[in-house]
Amino acid sequence: MSAPELIRIVSRDSPMALAQVERVRAELGALHPHIRTEVVPVRTTGDKWMGDLAKVEGKGAFTKEVDAALLAGEADLAVHCVKDIPADRPLPAGTMFAAFLARDDIRDALVHPDGLTLDELPQGTRIGTSSVRRGAQLAASHPHLECVPFRGNANRRLEKLAAGEADALLLAVSGLERIGRADVITEILSPETMMPPIGAGILALQCREGDTDVIETISDLGDPNTHREATAERMFLHVLQGHCNSPIAGFAKAHRSGELSLRACVFTPDGKTVLNAHEWAGRLDAPTLGTSVAVALLRQGARELIDGIPH
Repeated sequence: MSAPELIRIVSRDSPMALAQVERVRAELGALHPHIRTEVVPVRTTGDKWMGDLAKVEGKGAFTKEVDAALLAGEADLAVHCVKDIPADRPLPAGTMFAAFLARDDIRDALVHPDGLTLDELPQGTRIGTSSVRRGAQLAASHPHLECVPFRGNANRRLEKLAAGEADALLLAVSGLERIGRADVITEILSPETMMPPIGAGILALQCREGDTDVIETISDLGDPNTHREATAERMFLHVLQGHCNSPIAGFAKAHRSGELSLRACVFTPDGKTVLNAHEWAGRLDAPTLGTSVAVALLRQGARELIDGIPH
């Protein structure tokens, strides 16, 4: 292998996305100190649009411009949050995942200015979140709370909270940690309380298929357990063919025994219907496990539930 001298890294230009790039640069530098890196920030449609994502290609709004820069040869490596990468369609032709970094915290956090926990919030408390996944689960477990639409990066959402546009926030623990704002966390919610999104806490490194030297270099950063978890989760979401307004949640777990499990749910937006599935698989069965869990939910009526949600 002839390692490249320079790797250009393309990413969204939000503070969190750029912090994620710095993690990649640090890990790459530790393994290959002779390789130089250059950051190519781009502003995506999802970052510019503050309305309903369903009106601007859904989750693809966060990846389209990044993918385009990679395919145009303006960069050699793209860094994505797996939760933002559409799974209902393949990656852009000519690209592939070269590695998944070791997974960060998958849980959600409550941010409340007065330090109240989720169970302590009084009736009518306004929770800022744009996530249909969070909204459905809150409707099921805490129907006395009110969700108000909140878009923007984590820093912007914290500013909106301080301005009184909501009484509390739900944000990803990993995101707050990446931008150095774990100090604002009031309570970390267990996955049983708030099931995470597919791909939570995982950073994916995407390359052009023909760039063998880059792929082989970047693959050194990959974590095998995270790769299995991401593969199972993305296959699950692919089989379900969910859209951006579908309240779908779940996470895979690679256990010390070598086994892999996947727990997942599909909700109605009002939280009144919750479909659950939880299965285990052997060491090499990540795609099969994802398919099996999706089929279990389809047998419970997930297809009709998903198709019945406007998008």
